Amino acid sequence: MAPHGEMAAPASTTATAAARAAKRAAEAAARPATKAPATVAAAAPPNTPPTAPKAINTHTTTTTTASAEPRSQSADVVIVGAGVAGCALAHALASDGRSVLLIERDWGRPDRIVGELMQPGGIRALQKLGLEHCVEDIDAVACKGYHVFHEDRNVWLPYRKDKSPSEGVSFHHGGFIMNLRKAARKCKNVRTIEGTVCEFVKADNSDKVIGVTYTAKQGEKVITHTAYGGLTFVADGCFSKFRKYITNKEVKIRSHFVGFVLTDCNLPAPNHGHVVLAKPSPVLLYQIGTRDTRILVDVPGKLPSQGNGDLKRYMENVVGPQLPDSCKKSFFSALETERLRVMPNSYLPASVNKKEGVVLVGDAMNMRHPLTGGGMTVGLWDVVHIRELLSPKNVRNLGDGKAVLRQMKKLYWQRKSLSAVVNILAQALYDLFSAGEDANLRVLQEACFAYFERGGLCVQTPVGLLSGVIPEPMTLMGHFFSVALLGMYNLVRESSLLMLPWALWRAIVVLYTAIVVFMPLLVNELR
Repeated sequence: MAPHGEMAAPASTTATAAARAAKRAAEAAARPATKAPATVAAAAPPNTPPTAPKAINTHTTTTTTASAEPRSQSADVVIVGAGVAGCALAHALASDGRSVLLIERDWGRPDRIVGELMQPGGIRALQKLGLEHCVEDIDAVACKGYHVFHEDRNVWLPYRKDKSPSEGVSFHHGGFIMNLRKAARKCKNVRTIEGTVCEFVKADNSDKVIGVTYTAKQGEKVITHTAYGGLTFVADGCFSKFRKYITNKEVKIRSHFVGFVLTDCNLPAPNHGHVVLAKPSPVLLYQIGTRDTRILVDVPGKLPSQGNGDLKRYMENVVGPQLPDSCKKSFFSALETERLRVMPNSYLPASVNKKEGVVLVGDAMNMRHPLTGGGMTVGLWDVVHIRELLSPKNVRNLGDGKAVLRQMKKLYWQRKSLSAVVNILAQALYDLFSAGEDANLRVLQEACFAYFERGGLCVQTPVGLLSGVIPEPMTLMGHFFSVALLGMYNLVRESSLLMLPWALWRAIVVLYTAIVVFMPLLVNELR
């Protein structure tokens, strides 16, 4: 409203002028700096109040957002999505002096069935980011390693004691996310917005991204607003709506996790992840609270219908009988009371960022089967690398698209040592652990279990790879083919003299199967 005695300008005229001015300011700020560091927010003189809202549309209504911000804003960085990667990145960049707009569709506590086990390598990344406190005060449970069950045998796979940290932690996903969001909001340079991001804003006569539009509710109305930034990060998760505009790689889904919570489950090895090599595919159990245990059942192929009860019957008749005896009571009890949650198990190799002004991070960029629980570890280390590569000493103005692209190309290769290990291991182990009726994969599955039973380096190094503390792809390849050679040896050793030629042929086929499983993954991850 205009002050008393003054006449207000028409709303549409004011908003249109503001939108044009804002876009010009964003484009100007996006041009490389020649002398002093330049950012969108730093364009104004010292102690100047924030600029007027810069909306693409002609509405003048102020949106209701998580932080009650005006309807259109600008900053050095816009981050889409306040999950693990988005919050960690907001905290990291703000700690380095960048101004950040963090946009999230729903700031309420999320409820997911994955992203609940943090490997020791992920804890190390949290420590480097100053976010290790985010796993505290959420009833988290220390994780000291794994127990793997195969028919009537089981083997213990402890985390390495000579690597620090030597423990992981598991928790309810929502509690961890709320702590990350709290940490991000505490940064004075972070402003939070509740809204649904709609599309990228591009510079005139250019394909360069200079921000996003988003919608937010105001009363009964849904208003479109704009957030401008020198650089936009897309961290909107596994179901990313913007991925297709940035990469042409497709998500592959081979199975789904069906998850629910078991109350007071008597796990054979408390404070450990449990992997049951069930048929046709593995089952995971791990504590996420003092009384709560998460069970994740991998269901390959087409998912049985929940509506007609087929999925529940699958759990009762196929999965339940294969679980450790001590877990069965709480499993069957939970089936009667808990909602069966479903999540696709996706694989998406990373790609080099080639689009100016925007960067994919987290699951929007790179995914692997969650069997090994390495996704958050990879995502958090990506944030560590991004913080260093885009630090003010390396890139003074994040609106300098060419400079950012050069650094993101470095990121693509810098992250490979860890991401390749985690991704290849997750996909390759899933192939072995879900052998089904494939005779050659069953040989490799049995050999993998026998390899673990040998102990020593046959456990320490694979667990170091799995936990994210040994980022060495060639070491992984050596151990994988050692498993294949053990399987070949067992075939020949157990064969009679009469059947030896057949056993030798089978051994060659098993080696070929191992190559078919491993090498395409290696090529995908390292090229």
